[in-house]
Amino acid sequence: MLVPVLTGLPPTPAAEPAADAVEGTTGAAPLTAGVAVVDITPPQGYRMSGYFHERINTGTHDPLQARAIVFAQGDERAALVVCDLIGLCPGVSSRARQRASRETGIPVANIVIAATHAHTGPLYFGALRNHLHDRAVARHGHDPHETVDYPAILAEKLVQVITRARAAARPVHLDAGVARETRLSFNRRFHMKDRSVRFNPGQQNPDVVRPAGPIDPEVGMVLLRDVESDRGLALLTVFALHLDTTGGTAYSADYPYYLEKSLREALGGDLVSLFGIGTCGDINHIDVSVKGRRSAEEIGSMLAGTVRDELARLSRIERPSLAVRSATVAAPLQRYTPEQVAQAARDMAKIGTRELPFLKQVEAYKIMALQLRKGPTLPIEVQVFRLSPEVAIVTMPGEVFVDLGLAIKKASPFKTTLVMELANDAPGYIPTRKAFTEGSYETVNSRIQPGGGEMMVHTAAGLLKKLAE
Repeated sequence: MLVPVLTGLPPTPAAEPAADAVEGTTGAAPLTAGVAVVDITPPQGYRMSGYFHERINTGTHDPLQARAIVFAQGDERAALVVCDLIGLCPGVSSRARQRASRETGIPVANIVIAATHAHTGPLYFGALRNHLHDRAVARHGHDPHETVDYPAILAEKLVQVITRARAAARPVHLDAGVARETRLSFNRRFHMKDRSVRFNPGQQNPDVVRPAGPIDPEVGMVLLRDVESDRGLALLTVFALHLDTTGGTAYSADYPYYLEKSLREALGGDLVSLFGIGTCGDINHIDVSVKGRRSAEEIGSMLAGTVRDELARLSRIERPSLAVRSATVAAPLQRYTPEQVAQAARDMAKIGTRELPFLKQVEAYKIMALQLRKGPTLPIEVQVFRLSPEVAIVTMPGEVFVDLGLAIKKASPFKTTLVMELANDAPGYIPTRKAFTEGSYETVNSRIQPGGGEMMVHTAAGLLKKLAE
């Protein structure tokens, strides 16, 4: 899909050619980029993701989409895809990356497919999906809520969006920067008066003492502009805030839908807004000190206002130097005895009921999810995309605790570092060592052993330093 340029974005001065490009890099070559969008909305009646009970779709509030940018400079190629999904299972992402690589020549390691973590998309993989699917087949002889092979369709659509973005390539300028937004996100883990740590303890709970962690107020942005007109083509926005603000049984992209809608109203109707979710495994939109909470529309519109206010202050990337590096961390998985696995299998029938305490349901689900992983370790793929000597993007799988993302930014030698989670895989929560000692929902629902998150930070920091040399 070719994306029309916009007329509403503030102009920036034309970039001067770099006179001191480093020999042996692609810094002196022109940078091109293509943008594409494809619809990935499942059929009506598919199961929906996000909660520990069966939820059947009844319609579409706004379509789910996959959006892609393909960068090229010299011999270097890279693809960034963001999907309105709760996560990517490795079977789908691996299949799509390998086929897209064959069709475009982009190395598999240079392709990242990330999810926004929308809780109003399809439940198409995982232990709960398998349990509900098997139960439906046992009852009906088939699964009435899976009338199509959605994973196969999704993989095909992901290949399409990458190939279309590559075909739409044109010379571009990049502007980048960071805004601050402190009104929308809150750490959802709290120290309580009984010395425990609880997640989501309820609004105006008198037993709350203080949050158990920080937030990340940074809103990272990369704006693509057409070289000829200097008008905007697409905007990547990265912010650490859980996507669980909509609810209901209609498909929806959650607050990023309203972010794009608001940006288009202000800046032009064909802007492609790619939302990358920051490290928000312990961050949500609920302010426990007050009653009520903001809607998805309020959050998206307020975030768009913050983005719009910062656009005129973004810095032009004068010396683009595209490069990608990746590495895989072998994080030890938690282990359970055969007896515990057998009990978890029996307890799956109680998920979504009152027959089993909530955290016991979560643990049963987690234990069965671990059975889908092969081997004693979880491969955590960390990818770093360098756009210039000042700007880099880090991607990794899982629902990563905010402290880990902040640690990556602190260690980064790049002036602007965007950190995105839920890339290529959705292996549950990636807490800190500190959080594991505190306990509560996220640690019960984690597949890895303590220390895996810190290993990931160390790997990301090393890749960033190598790319900055």
